[in-house]
Formats: sequence, C-alpha cells, structure tokens
Amino acid sequence: MTDADRGPAPRSGTVKITDVATAAGVAPMTVSRVINTPDRVTAETTARVREAIDRLGYVPNLIAGGLSSRRSRMVAAVVPTIAHPMFAGLVQAFSAAMRQAGYQVMLSISGYDETDEESLFRAILGRRPDALLITGSGYSPAALQLVIEARIPVVEIWDASSRPIDMAIGFDHMQVGADVARFFHDKGHDRFAVLSARDSRALSRARGFSDMVQQLGGTLVLEQAVPAPSTIAAGRAGSLDLLALLDRRCAVFCSSDLLAFGVLTEARLQGIPVPDQLAVCGFGNMEISEMSEPPFTTVSLEGAGTGRSAAAFLLRRLSGDGAQDPERVQVPYKIVERATT
Repeated sequence: MTDADRGPAPRSGTVKITDVATAAGVAPMTVSRVINTPDRVTAETTARVREAIDRLGYVPNLIAGGLSSRRSRMVAAVVPTIAHPMFAGLVQAFSAAMRQAGYQVMLSISGYDETDEESLFRAILGRRPDALLITGSGYSPAALQLVIEARIPVVEIWDASSRPIDMAIGFDHMQVGADVARFFHDKGHDRFAVLSARDSRALSRARGFSDMVQQLGGTLVLEQAVPAPSTIAAGRAGSLDLLALLDRRCAVFCSSDLLAFGVLTEARLQGIPVPDQLAVCGFGNMEISEMSEPPFTTVSLEGAGTGRSAAAFLLRRLSGDGAQDPERVQVPYKIVERATT
C-alpha cells in the first residue's frame, strides 16, 4: 500500500452512539444492546445498526464508565506473528519498557490476511488504549483511517514509511535486498536466486534483491515465493527447484533465517557443497543462524532495540514531551558474514 492510499483526512468530531441511533432509526439503548448483548435484539434491527456503525465509522467505547481517569494505562501492540523470533524479541522489549512505566500492553496478532484488519482495529480501539504500536503501514485504508481518527500516539515499526501517521521506526526493505545482491556480486557471483515469504515486507526485500541483480548484469535463475509466515519446512520445500538448477555456482538470498536454514538442510541432504556451489544469506540474525552447521551469513538488525525505542517514543508522547521527536527513525542493519558465503 502506498502513502496515498491511507484514505481521506480525519473527520472533525467523534461519532457518538446517538449519531448511530439516529442513522439506524433506533434508540441509543438499542445500539448499546447490539454491541454488548446482540442476542437480545432482532436480526433485522442488528443488521440496520451494524450498517450504520460501519457507514459512520463508529468505534464503541467498550470500557466507558469503568475508569476513574481519562487514561486507561493500557497500550496496544499489533504484530503479524510472535512465532518469528524477531517479532517476539521486539514485543518483549516493548512490553517490558511500557510495564516499567506503569502501562500494560494488549497484544494482538494480525497475521498475514488483510481481510479482517478493519474489524481487528475496531475491536482494539474500542478498548480505548492510550497509544498504539503497529507493524508497518501496509494495512487497508479503512483500517488506517480508524487508527488516524483515534487521535492517540502511534508508532509504526519495521517499515521506513515516508508519511507516517505519527512516527515510524524502521528501515527500507528494498534497500536491504539490494545490499545483499551487491554483497554477493562483490564476492564474484554472477548467478543468483531469491526465496521469499509471501508477505509484503519479505517481497519488498526480494524485489530489491532482484532489481539490483539486474542492474549489476547478473542472472536471476529463480524467484520463489512461499506462504507466510516463514518456516524451515517451507525453506526446504522451496529450495527443491533451485537445487535442481545448480549446474553452476549460485548465490541465494532468503527473506528469513528460517527459510535459509531450510535451504541449507536440504542442500546438505543432497550433498551440495556450501558455499562452493551454493552461497546462502538469510535475514534476521536469529540464534539459528549462528548455531547452524555451518553457521550462515545473514542480515542483522536490532529488534529488541526497536521495541525499546518505540516504547520511549510513546512514553514521551504520552507525557507531552515528544513534540520535537523526528517523524522517522532509521533502524541500522548490517550483513553478518559467516561460513555460507
């Protein structure tokens, strides 16, 4: 999704339950029942109220009256998965920093399916979090509009958005892929392959790699995409087509360390020498990249540091001291060379 797709500018004023009631032609109490006890309302009335809620963009306050102050002391974090060690470490660091400041973190897993994003954000914002951490800006325009209209501090992580809602802490995924292609080229490679998960960020890294291979005059023998999230099994299965093409030396970039480990496992089982015939680079610098046999080259970035930086930003914004914070912060990364290149 591009920055231009974020949707219209925030509407002035907040949609109230009375607005929904008027639009649906019912009493405010009926709207409340549809939200909280739908079994007590007829299907026809429920459908009419739900249509008004969706049309007006109403976010119900699910904790109204339950707080003694305007602050919930709760922040929400939305990540696609915690099965990936990079996201798990980031969430852990973020939660620890927020908890130390007296905030609890509500964690939501968005997955990689975009069909239910609006419902997810509507449910999260209905709990009235004081702030929000989201993974990138690649959500639907309707979902992002809900976030914009919540008017709370928001930090986007993992993507270097040129037009963040509030603040972005991330990096350029296409640039990462391009840098890996240059790294391989500088080591004398002229045949390349890329194995990527099918999520937007992984595909951006793969595209950056492929584009740079073309610019450098190399030959891209295979581009392979596997379902997200990345797994070792997907790396093994995805490498079969590549390994059949290794009549000459080749360098493969994998969009995650899990895929890279799967490729190495399959190469070892088929007796393909690494790095003499197949050079491998992963992404993420997980523990598995160093403990693998052989340990493999990967792109390293500081996930836990990103989590702590995101927490520090939100805490400054919540205290009123973050007005001078930059809109965008670049997360540094580096290629860690090991035995597979």
